[in-house]
Amino acid sequence: MPPKTQPHGPYARHAMAYVLAGGRGSRLMELTDRRAKPAVYFGGKTRIIDFALSNALNSGIRRIAVATQYKAHSLISHLQRGWSFFRSERNESFDILPASQRVSEELWYLGTADAVYQNIDIIASYMPQYIVILAGDHVYKMDYEIMLCEHAESGADVTVGCIEVPRMEATAFGVMHVDDNDKIIEFHEKPKDPPAMPGHPDLALASMGIYVFDTKLLFEVLQEDAEDPNSSRDFGKDIIPKLVKKGTAHAHLFGRSALRSTPDAPSYWRDVGTLDAYFQANIDLTSITPDLDLYDHSWPIWTHSEMVAPAKFVHDMEGRRGEAISSLVSGDCIVSGARLSNSLLFTGVRVNSFTTIDRAVILPRVNVGRHARLKNVIVDRGVTIPEGLVVGEDPVLDAQRFRRTDAGVCLITQPMLDALK
Repeated sequence: MPPKTQPHGPYARHAMAYVLAGGRGSRLMELTDRRAKPAVYFGGKTRIIDFALSNALNSGIRRIAVATQYKAHSLISHLQRGWSFFRSERNESFDILPASQRVSEELWYLGTADAVYQNIDIIASYMPQYIVILAGDHVYKMDYEIMLCEHAESGADVTVGCIEVPRMEATAFGVMHVDDNDKIIEFHEKPKDPPAMPGHPDLALASMGIYVFDTKLLFEVLQEDAEDPNSSRDFGKDIIPKLVKKGTAHAHLFGRSALRSTPDAPSYWRDVGTLDAYFQANIDLTSITPDLDLYDHSWPIWTHSEMVAPAKFVHDMEGRRGEAISSLVSGDCIVSGARLSNSLLFTGVRVNSFTTIDRAVILPRVNVGRHARLKNVIVDRGVTIPEGLVVGEDPVLDAQRFRRTDAGVCLITQPMLDALK
């Protein structure tokens, strides 16, 4: 059955969402040894890419393409299983576009702009009026129809999605300097002294990696960029700065189109590209009212959902009671005489008796042996935690055995455990 979504306006039905999902995600360390960053698990059931895709679908966009490149098998498998409900007879399409050396037999995707340029003929076959370029590796809820409307009414060459950040934290982003009408007058890539927003000296506008173009103009710009031998073929480094200098670029503030958990909640956008950021964003979901609302049926996050049994908690005696406090527990999990707190369990996790787990993100199909004590950990998919393993109590020992961050979060993978034998 096709998903039911909110009513949408006139622009989304004439748009295509093009999701850039080829990133290595190297800052997530061993979590991306076997999968691209957009395919990393998040939130108990979903993958990171499901957020951008769901935003497009819920916004009313029915033509979607996903460009993949590095370690793409897990990602492509997920997309095939979870996003195959689009129907051509309803003027819908969902294309997976691996780097396949279509333009040159020697070149893979050379940058984000090249990942679009190499597939211009496929995009043109659908004749969308607008292209929404999206990053596939951020977690947020956003109505792209609002941004599309702004773009169409402004007449800009490009509209750039921007998020407000503390000014000195913007040094890691592309930063927009805008006038009072949100026209971008300067673009700075990772500036040491970011320009402030008009009227807000302590804030800066950072690029979210979301761009809206008229399709015809985008094709012209990409063709010109492809012929420039000095270009790095990147939207943030090449395309956007050129349009800021030679054309008209408009800034769209994320707060105007963000979906919030409550009317008073802050707009939520996370780059979960480091182990600490990934861990904290998942753990934040265990709070009573998290800023990211996964229970909002009006703006659901679509994904591939396995047909599994419900979660189960067994045993009820002192010291051996199956219980979970302030935790998210997915289907097919069995908590057998163990205690969880402030933790998130993905599908099919087994936690055996006399174990205590606190502040843990445990990916699918993990088996935790008896008498284990785990705190401040990320456990990769399919890992078998041996009986009696203690992590999170001795920083020196943890760092010798596992990947430990400066914030004290330990990533546990099967090869790390195998090396202990």
